[in-house]
Amino acid sequence: MKVLVVGNGGREHALAWKLLQSNKIEQVVCVPGNGGTAIMERCQNLPLAVDDFAGISAYALANGISLVVVGPEVPLAQGITDYLQAQGLMVFGPSQAGAQIEASKAWAKALMEEAGVPTAKAGVFTDAVSAKSYLHSQGVPIVIKADGLAAGKGVTVAQTWEQAESAIDAIFQGQFGSAGSSVVIEECLLGQEVSVLALTDGLTIRPLLPAQDHKRVGEGDTGENTGGMGAYTPAPIATAELMARVQTEVLEKTIAALRNRGIDYRGILYAGLMITPDGDFRVLEFNCRFGDPETQVILPMLDTPLEDLILACIEQRLGDMPPIAWKQGAAATVVAASGGYPGNYDKGKVITGIDQATVAGATVFHAGTKLDAQQQILTDGGRVLNVTGLGENFQQAIAQAYKGLQHIQFDGIYYRRDIGHRVLK
Repeated sequence: MKVLVVGNGGREHALAWKLLQSNKIEQVVCVPGNGGTAIMERCQNLPLAVDDFAGISAYALANGISLVVVGPEVPLAQGITDYLQAQGLMVFGPSQAGAQIEASKAWAKALMEEAGVPTAKAGVFTDAVSAKSYLHSQGVPIVIKADGLAAGKGVTVAQTWEQAESAIDAIFQGQFGSAGSSVVIEECLLGQEVSVLALTDGLTIRPLLPAQDHKRVGEGDTGENTGGMGAYTPAPIATAELMARVQTEVLEKTIAALRNRGIDYRGILYAGLMITPDGDFRVLEFNCRFGDPETQVILPMLDTPLEDLILACIEQRLGDMPPIAWKQGAAATVVAASGGYPGNYDKGKVITGIDQATVAGATVFHAGTKLDAQQQILTDGGRVLNVTGLGENFQQAIAQAYKGLQHIQFDGIYYRRDIGHRVLK
């Protein structure tokens, strides 16, 4: 079977890597892929944009692609699943209607309220005057969110009313493009965030291992928000008791609410949760795809063949599958980023030591990399590599990741040295 993976990040490298562990998978084609997928055996890159639906469809139909797996949220929100399915292709990822759960925070809020899913109190506004009027009826800190997709950068946790007003102005003045047509103002919840990714065929929904990301760029969870500087799984704070509640109070209620709206949601439903100090939880947001970098720790722990789970979702027979099988122990990944990230950074720096990191026992997933004409791997993004370690416990997994990272070099390399600090305590 031939599979096409849409995307070019660490998540997509991890998806291709996991799929290729199966003897059922003949080849993976990544669109457009990165330096890691370019050199992986039985994998090739196809230099098309993720929103070139016609080009992707034409290639898939002409080259015997059996399955398309969509990584990023943007093509899902633009309707790639609907387009490719209309061409007779099998696609893993929700329809454009289902992808609204990530593409519009206001839409997702309304769905959660309709379904009775626990979430933060919020208001939605389409102009700055009404938004600021509501703002001053609330306390601070408070969270200001651009309604649409903003590449993870449209959220401000404002500590003062002045910061909140500036965030509102930035959104309505077009800083986030079309994502700024409306704003969501939300109460600020305290606690620890946990990512719960779940597979669903629209009827049955099964969670994967809970993971915990490190969003801040600086050690001690300081500095600017990023796409994620590292992650580990299974997150101990997501106890079996809490996960049982998430299943009934969040996942099952949300899928039922989607069905009630006539949406047949098949793919990944990713709930970003805030675990409050008293052990309760609220849903911060939903995503319609695999998380990044959570995927880079979840998939190495997965024992059930990934393609079996994906096909069960597409063919609506997830309920007939045996329980998902997992490796024992833990996994951790550390992001090696370009100097200056998440602000301005240089590209084109030569990366060395990846092979040595692999020999040392780590798994290296490429994110912002490319292969040049001289067969060198160069930096090509803010988050460059994900260095993942496995172990019998968190200490071993984290140590394995950092052991691998010691071998990797490029000009300006930056990484946090405290990934997993909560579990190490």
